[in-house]
Amino acid sequence: MNLKDIQNVFFIGIGGIGMSALARYFKFIDKNVAGYDRVQSPITDGLVERGIEVHFEDSIALIDEAFHSKDDTLVVFTPAVPETHSQLGFFRKEGFQIKKRAEVLGLITKDTFCFAVAGTHGKTTTSCILAHLLKECGMPITAFLGGISENFGSNFLLEGTAFSVVEADEFDRSFLHLSPDVACITSMDADHLDIYGDQDELHKSFRAFAGKLKSGGTLMVRNGLPLDGTTYGIEDEAEFIIENIEIEHGTYIFDLVTPTERLKKVRFNQPGRHNLLNGLAAFAMAVQAKCHPHRLAEALDTFKGVQRRFSYQIKENDLVFIDDYAHHPTEINAVYQAVTEMYPQEEVTAVFQPHLFSRTRDFADEFAKSLERFTVILLLEIYPAREEPIDGVNSSWLLGKIKNPNKKLIGKSDLIKEIKKCKTKVLVTMGAGDIGLEVPRIKKELAYAS
Repeated sequence: MNLKDIQNVFFIGIGGIGMSALARYFKFIDKNVAGYDRVQSPITDGLVERGIEVHFEDSIALIDEAFHSKDDTLVVFTPAVPETHSQLGFFRKEGFQIKKRAEVLGLITKDTFCFAVAGTHGKTTTSCILAHLLKECGMPITAFLGGISENFGSNFLLEGTAFSVVEADEFDRSFLHLSPDVACITSMDADHLDIYGDQDELHKSFRAFAGKLKSGGTLMVRNGLPLDGTTYGIEDEAEFIIENIEIEHGTYIFDLVTPTERLKKVRFNQPGRHNLLNGLAAFAMAVQAKCHPHRLAEALDTFKGVQRRFSYQIKENDLVFIDDYAHHPTEINAVYQAVTEMYPQEEVTAVFQPHLFSRTRDFADEFAKSLERFTVILLLEIYPAREEPIDGVNSSWLLGKIKNPNKKLIGKSDLIKEIKKCKTKVLVTMGAGDIGLEVPRIKKELAYAS
């Protein structure tokens, strides 16, 4: 398929973070763009503001006449869309060109110098940091991000087309559609077992992704992962290393050691050792584009973060409210490490919304151990996303596994009331479902109360 011949692009699931970045890209290059999503959200509102038509009912009648031309219309869908979807069925029956988001990303980036960030955790933050570093170094990049960069105020950046930055998503083996020049694998923890079955199959997929590198490409690998590549780590035997870490007013200060030099007193403002690793991975990748290491180190200091990745909503002396996308036990552990490192003397209330019945079932014991470390745990019902309920798998069942008496199952309508009851100085909300939509309301109520 030649994308130059496409005039119309219709997205099924346009409100997804990755899908919306693609929609913005096609709108930017003057294509006619529209789409469907199940619910209205700040993301869909932003698309509408850009002149992209979005509707929220799965009705063939709502597909504009302009998108009925098979010869110059591309349909993009997300794997989360069910096979019973009427609009998807219509386009298939009529023989339209239909592709998954990852396939389209592969087409867009195949003729660029492509940076691809893979891993079960850290993809979004690492790719956002990388895009920021490359932009600050004046590189002509296009970036498709899985989160809203605080530096750009967007999940999409177009500064040029010679270089591209993409997240390489392991879900549904999507990343196998990419052919990167520089790739990074941040982590390979078991996840998406509804797709892979077991961790061995997941690892096979990551090895297959590593094999998709263009000839002469570079693979960056977090030290300790079972893959060959250029390694990075914290106080470790790796090729890119962070050493001599200090914390000063919530900022990390450290030495960054490359294969050729030591950069002293580098500053980075994102809490958590996991974020240090993300920053180091992005730095090591950017070096491969011949960016000057000292300029990259300066740019690390000006990275502002990613929405819903240890995102400070309130940061006062008597109240701290942090929101995070954490939806896997490893990610919850990373949030706990970061918050207790920054606030070692404080009690912490955690609000968690589990994401997917299958993930909750597969990692119930690990979720319980991760959550019970917090002072108080407020648990919401499972956000189902693309799944049907699984018998016996619910938040009440998960709550019973948590060995901490300060726990409670709550509904969204009681969220503010229960948070206020806790009276802890530090509050963390976590989850990949619609808990993010509750954050502005929580922030407003807590700010008003204080």
